Amino acid sequence: MVRMLLVGHCFGIRSERRLCEEVHLNLAYRWFCRLGLEDAVPDHSSFSTNRHGRFRDSDVFRQLFETVVERCITEGLVGGEGFAIDASIIRADANRRRGVPSTEPVGATPTYLSMTDPAARWTAAPGCPAFYAYSTNSLVDVESGVIVDVEATAAQPVARSATLEAFALPAPTR
Repeated sequence: MVRMLLVGHCFGIRSERRLCEEVHLNLAYRWFCRLGLEDAVPDHSSFSTNRHGRFRDSDVFRQLFETVVERCITEGLVGGEGFAIDASIIRADANRRRGVPSTEPVGATPTYLSMTDPAARWTAAPGCPAFYAYSTNSLVDVESGVIVDVEATAAQPVARSATLEAFALPAPTR
């Protein structure tokens, strides 16, 4: 099932039903997922139940990521000389009309909590409409461009030191 998730992520297949159909029909996907021609593809409902239950409570994706990073280091793809931090905003799949006012003070901007996705935060770029979102912070090896660590956080104005703290890096000296 992890391989099926990778196929869905790499090829932009967001629907679990559609992902199961694609793996059923596409021989390359079947081969990658280690399914023979006669093997049954997991049903979308059992796939969804496992993804939301078993995978959410385990750290299998973190272990997979760290194994890939270790392999990159072993093969000499990551030099470790210089790093950059990239922060990106990812729009949450939350209804903006189902928000309630937040009790968290964040500057002068009014904030809202989503009833459908409480972990998402109300955010906006200057001159753009506000929406619920997350922030992904990636630590990237400058020489190779390989991401060596990722941390997802609530999307809100975060001080530079908090981002460095998430990766356990020392603050730069000026």
